[in-house]
Amino acid sequence: MSQSSAPEPPSRASATKWGQGRRLEFIDFRLRWEQRLNRADLTSFFGISVPQASLDIAKYTEMAPANLAYDRSAKVYVAGPSFQPLYPSTSSPSRLLNEFLATEVGVLEAEASLVGWRPSLAVAPSPGRALDATVLAGLLSAIREKTGVRVLYQSMSRTEPLWRSLTPHALAHDGFRWHVRAFCHERTDFRDFVIARVLGLESAEGSGPGAEADVDWATEIELVLVPHPKLAKAKRRAIELDYGMQEGEARLTCRKALLFYVLRHLGLDRAETDSPEAAQVVLKNRKALARHMQITTEAGTQ
Repeated sequence: MSQSSAPEPPSRASATKWGQGRRLEFIDFRLRWEQRLNRADLTSFFGISVPQASLDIAKYTEMAPANLAYDRSAKVYVAGPSFQPLYPSTSSPSRLLNEFLATEVGVLEAEASLVGWRPSLAVAPSPGRALDATVLAGLLSAIREKTGVRVLYQSMSRTEPLWRSLTPHALAHDGFRWHVRAFCHERTDFRDFVIARVLGLESAEGSGPGAEADVDWATEIELVLVPHPKLAKAKRRAIELDYGMQEGEARLTCRKALLFYVLRHLGLDRAETDSPEAAQVVLKNRKALARHMQITTEAGTQ
């Protein structure tokens, strides 16, 4: 008796056969960043026929005739000298670079990315943070259903993990780690819990306050960054470019619950005693944020 085999995953063609709007965005993206396109790019990525690819290119040409021209010697369409993206998302450098990053770290399969050609790319490594899929599914279920859970949690303050009762309502990423934002029944307030430190999870009867009661989660705070005033003029200009500053300032908005992490990542959680070159930026509105910074630093992560 033959054993049944596992079901075949969907083919790339069936997985990526979106509507014409998506294919027109693909044409726009390739012309913007690679300056060239041919019908084979469309047929291989979307699994469509050559006639359909021709119709898509004709439609795009109708919408933006100056955006492409056919190079008969190379047998490809090339971006016109006055190319203007039809789709704002395709013209965003962050869109392109995030796709580079996502494929490099394995979050996105290269075949699923709109990117065709890629330059040599390297990413500074960071320690892997393995998450338990069952724990994550349980937390997501509790957030969705607005129910409580009991988690076996390894905190920084105790050698052995302890069971704690939580009512989670959101997820947060601090730039390195995933957290669950939850009401802690033992501490009777809202705190952040590192998901990788959750060693076990059980459903629990009842629940505590939800997102509507989490003031720090709902409160948004603006940070105004400026180059360190003691830097030389050329260095200040370089910092302005690094941080995308306008008129010498960069403004960031974050939830008060995440302020601790933002300050730490930018090196703004320390007193302004570092050398100007090491600090690079300072908080222009530090005095206005002093109260929030004190409260946030005391709370921290569990």
